[in-house]
Amino acid sequence: MSNYRIAANVEWTSKCNARCVMCPRDKVGRPRIMSPELFREVLKRISGQDLFRVVIAGYGEPTTHPQFEEMVELLRGNPVQFDMVTNGQLLDEGRLRRLDGVIGTLIVSFSSIDPDVYHRVHVNLNHDLVMANILLANSLLKKTKLAISLTPLSDCLETLPQTISWFRESGVSALSMSPSLYDRAGALDTEEEPTTERLRQIIKDYKLHSQELDFIPSIGDVLKQWMANRVKCVPRNSDMLISSTGQYMYCFNDISHRHPIGHVSEISFREVLMKREKTVVDHAVCDDCSLKDRYHFPEMVKVGAKYLGWQV
Repeated sequence: MSNYRIAANVEWTSKCNARCVMCPRDKVGRPRIMSPELFREVLKRISGQDLFRVVIAGYGEPTTHPQFEEMVELLRGNPVQFDMVTNGQLLDEGRLRRLDGVIGTLIVSFSSIDPDVYHRVHVNLNHDLVMANILLANSLLKKTKLAISLTPLSDCLETLPQTISWFRESGVSALSMSPSLYDRAGALDTEEEPTTERLRQIIKDYKLHSQELDFIPSIGDVLKQWMANRVKCVPRNSDMLISSTGQYMYCFNDISHRHPIGHVSEISFREVLMKREKTVVDHAVCDDCSLKDRYHFPEMVKVGAKYLGWQV
């Protein structure tokens, strides 16, 4: 029986108040909202033996959930770490006080201090309001960590120094970036975007936190995942998306949610991991994914060395 741990991504809703350039909303289909009753079923399946971290995100904006406060309260006292990703538009004082101490890390996606760049990337959002909400969160949150996820698109990199300066001068120090492109199911022209190597260098130069290891509990877990799964894809095998309808998904990049492999009401988390291990490459999901060629053995060695603090 498999005994590695992974991360989970739980989608409270597939609805969103933004139309970000890197997120193909047209593939989401009919947006759904997870009911508190269904979320209780999800929580019954969550165990520290299987999961080291759960992220509330998915393909929607969690703060748009009509029963947001009730959903947050259901998390209170859970021994597994819950984090949340948000665009920050709806982070008012009431929501922030409700989140404080319940969510481990509140991660706000942000593209640029330049309003023109921001509006090109985070379409439909209010730049000034989001910035004000970030400052409010930084002043109000006492037990929950505030972190900023800087968008790694070429359009954002020219103003990246000014963006970083604004955050640090405002007292927001937890700045991170992914070295992988936000190319969900082939939505972007990747020829115009920075390579992983360049993004890694940018992360190093600006002393940002790299998100590369945020879904990896240990090198041993990754090796066990690699050996147990027929599909040799570290990003897929280190994370499990639970959709707003309660389905365990084949992969996070299955934006249309057409490839479920079980429902939380019928199968445990460990059982669905074992079921996923036996699956093969699903070309409908994998062929357009920008991560499909990532983490072959030489790169795994380099990333593993970085995890251990070695210079490669």
